[in-house]
Amino acid sequence: MNKQVICSIIFSLLLFSPAGSIGYAADDVVSWISSRARPLNSGGDLDTMIEIAGERRLVLTGEASHGTREYYAWRDTISRRLLEDHGFNFIAVEGDWASLYELNRYVKGKPGAAASAREVLEQLDRWPLWMWGNEEIVALAEWMRSYNEDLPEKERAGFYGMDVYDEFRSKEAVLAFLETHDRDLYDQARNYYNCFSPYGGDSWEYAQSVARGIGDECSSHTEAVYSLFEQHRRHLKDLAGEEYYYALQNTRVVKNAEKFYRKSVAHQDASAWNSRARHMNTTVNFLLDIYGEDARGIVWAHNTHIGDARFTEMQQFNQENIGQLARVEHGPEEVFLVGFSTYQGEVKAGAQWEGAMQRMEVPPARSGSIEAVFESTGLDAFHLLFDDGDRTHDGFMEPRGNRAIGVVYNPRNDHQQNYVNTIVPLRYDAVLFFRETEVLTPLFR
Repeated sequence: MNKQVICSIIFSLLLFSPAGSIGYAADDVVSWISSRARPLNSGGDLDTMIEIAGERRLVLTGEASHGTREYYAWRDTISRRLLEDHGFNFIAVEGDWASLYELNRYVKGKPGAAASAREVLEQLDRWPLWMWGNEEIVALAEWMRSYNEDLPEKERAGFYGMDVYDEFRSKEAVLAFLETHDRDLYDQARNYYNCFSPYGGDSWEYAQSVARGIGDECSSHTEAVYSLFEQHRRHLKDLAGEEYYYALQNTRVVKNAEKFYRKSVAHQDASAWNSRARHMNTTVNFLLDIYGEDARGIVWAHNTHIGDARFTEMQQFNQENIGQLARVEHGPEEVFLVGFSTYQGEVKAGAQWEGAMQRMEVPPARSGSIEAVFESTGLDAFHLLFDDGDRTHDGFMEPRGNRAIGVVYNPRNDHQQNYVNTIVPLRYDAVLFFRETEVLTPLFR
């Protein structure tokens, strides 16, 4: 599809109603989808998709919620195939770098690593605990540990968090690293990070203080620590080996988190969202660099992060995401985006931020949404691979609501608040659909 057509489609997103109603005959679209739907009963049903995705540099796998068992289980299936059959090097997830690095140490069998994946995940203490502290991640991590045992150390697959949160844990990790390896640099970094001391580990308090003009901005301080690590790269890497990269990324987390929180408070626009998206994208590129020229990676994140934002209503608000950034930087032929969706079921979520984990009902999808169209096929579970034919079918190319449930959810407001208008065959390269889904299995009560 040429750029003029794509630009025309993007511009049309400015015009359509939030209701996402279907302008073309619904039966025609359902029939079109039914003729292309591929069954989803076992991992072997994904053979064609895995073969296509296995040739790409990055495979980004989504989810329509952070609390659905099927999303985790099928991303696990996809990831194992890409690691084992196609030599992918790592999984990067929408989680915290510092705390999940302990799981990376475990799956790689590093000296001093925890005794089990469960031991690592039971130590997680930042809400929402269920997002990574669940039985589904335990199963994947234990498989990765077993898979890595027969590989040379440099070829072992890693598991990493790529998000911008938990920055005070990252700050502590930076100082602990320097205290062990270089006391002079430790003293310099500690002095820079003392800028945050008045806020007791509360980044929101810091950002609000700066916005009110009663606190000092710490951006130059975080940049200075990051620069210390860059300037002394050879020295620190000689002392610490691979652990240098862990510490370097922690300095990046602190630097970019400061920016994210400050922008969240000071700006009523997309700047904070975009700073987080760029951090995740930078982290994935950082991992590709670490693993070498031919490295390939897998990403786990919400559909709102991995589905190309240019083909959703997000572009009206100038919001970017990692799916968009990856396609632009690496080229669409090197990136494969997999969306996930469900018609109804249950989900783990909280009623408010840091609220109690609840099992919530996911009501039948809104009329006119892509989930409602998928459900009309009568199939319980299937996947679609999008080719040029799908991207020229007028009815399928019409924008529709695509459900997006976060860690905070209110089922009563589902039809009003939880849909992102989307041109599905352009936002993703493939979609997995489940008519009814179940909750994942948290390690925590």
